[in-house]
Amino acid sequence: MELYVRSDSVVSRVIAGETLIVPIRKGIGDLASIYSLNPVATTIWEALSQPRSKPEIAENLAKVFAADRQQIDCDLDSFLGEMESAGLIAATEVAAAG
Repeated sequence: MELYVRSDSVVSRVIAGETLIVPIRKGIGDLASIYSLNPVATTIWEALSQPRSKPEIAENLAKVFAADRQQIDCDLDSFLGEMESAGLIAATEVAAAG
């Protein structure tokens, strides 16, 4: 099973109700690459404070937002792909217990 978690090379802060993510490159914040998250993305980002699977994150989103599960899964895949490509999150494979 694949788990997603925030990268160690970013910092995030909530400022005036808006979640901002700043990548850290060579020990310095890359202010040219600040990411601002909407409420759905913020909910995902908060979930990624600990390693989580896509189904865990999708279930949390379904509890918080009134949306079709297929739309949630599609949006989640898109967000995770973009964040992973930007180096803001990391995916790790975990062997299934049993």
